[in-house]
Amino acid sequence: MQMRTLGPNGPKVSALGLGCMGMSDFYGGRDDAESIATIQHALDRGVTLLDTADMYGPHTNELLVGQAIKGRRDQVFLATKFGVVRDPNDPTVRGINGRPEYVRAACDASLKRLGVETIDLYYQHRVDQSVPIEETVGAMADLVQAGKVRYLGLSEASGATLERACRVHPIAALQSEYSLWTRDPETNGMLAACRKLGVALVAYSPLGRGFLTGAISKPEDFDADDYRRHSPRFQGENFARNLALVDQVKTLAARKGCTPAQLALAWVLAQGQDIVPIPGTKRRARLDENLDALEVTLDAAELAAIDAVFPPDAAAGTRYPEAMMGAVNA
Repeated sequence: MQMRTLGPNGPKVSALGLGCMGMSDFYGGRDDAESIATIQHALDRGVTLLDTADMYGPHTNELLVGQAIKGRRDQVFLATKFGVVRDPNDPTVRGINGRPEYVRAACDASLKRLGVETIDLYYQHRVDQSVPIEETVGAMADLVQAGKVRYLGLSEASGATLERACRVHPIAALQSEYSLWTRDPETNGMLAACRKLGVALVAYSPLGRGFLTGAISKPEDFDADDYRRHSPRFQGENFARNLALVDQVKTLAARKGCTPAQLALAWVLAQGQDIVPIPGTKRRARLDENLDALEVTLDAAELAAIDAVFPPDAAAGTRYPEAMMGAVNA
């Protein structure tokens, strides 16, 4: 397994991680047995970075991951997140909480669900804009001091917020959506800030929420409870325009002799050794396909051809509904 480092002197993790969210939430359909088998197969193939969060389910994904890694803790670099709070009576309603007392309580609850003594990488899932980042990260730093957490991360934080956080405690990773169809970190200063501060970028949804696999051809492909039915990029004219972009990715992938998913992942991997994609899947066959992207090398001409058909502003529609966009790059 190829490895990458979270920061100049940080921990080494597999060059591709595994996002576990979809195993429990948002993308419809659950098969816990296959999901556990997928996590364990990932470990067998040398994947070390597993990514979850307390709000996935909510809570059920951490329980699932904890069950899957039981007896194999030494093979795992375990990342989870706090800060997005869902209403138990209506899981579609959510808030953001970065208050120090909540940070401490959330960590203890995650440790219990995961069945571990230490979280390797603890992220603030979204920045609480009502609480100074210094207070939140200060509470997170206390968790490191207490031995409950090894490294700290932020998710969807702006470059300015990241810089303030780093003055309180080293930040190992900033997680953001990053893929061919979401290149915001390149244009909003996030990636530049990471590189200035020596922070790794962990790229979630590197396959464009599955769209870049080429397996989605119509909105009806989604289950009734699939989040993507409500995402602007998967609706109406946006869907048609984005599908045309994916058709071009298919053409380039066929020319390269790989799948569209492998081409999309190879593109993210080629953007720098400080970027670690965490594609999500709940099936072993898809996991193997994704991991084989590590064998796909793109030369300068191929990268230029991809950029020509998929420039930074190519995707139609915002990546989240309007109400959720205010919580990114905060």
